[in-house]
Amino acid sequence: MIIDERTYTLHPGRVPDYFKLYEAEGLPVQRPILGNLIGYFATEVGTLNQVVHLWGYDSMGEREKRRAVMLQNADWQAYLKKAMPLIVKMENRILSPAPFSPLK
Repeated sequence: MIIDERTYTLHPGRVPDYFKLYEAEGLPVQRPILGNLIGYFATEVGTLNQVVHLWGYDSMGEREKRRAVMLQNADWQAYLKKAMPLIVKMENRILSPAPFSPLK
């Protein structure tokens, strides 16, 4: 298993707007295509105005295939046009679990 960790820094005060839009228009597209949503979070301490989401995949190949399908989805493209103005910075990391990790 690999975990795709994505961190979006939003304009100050826009986390509630982002969550409302994402829940209504982004999540309904992503969940059936990407599959394994591990968690979706907002920061409370440290760097503020960030959302962090984690998606699990069996391999990099599976991730690439699923994301390619999502990028071709017209509803996803329409969502992105609304969401991108809320986002200041996007970061992405691929995490591999340690041998003793409960998530494998």
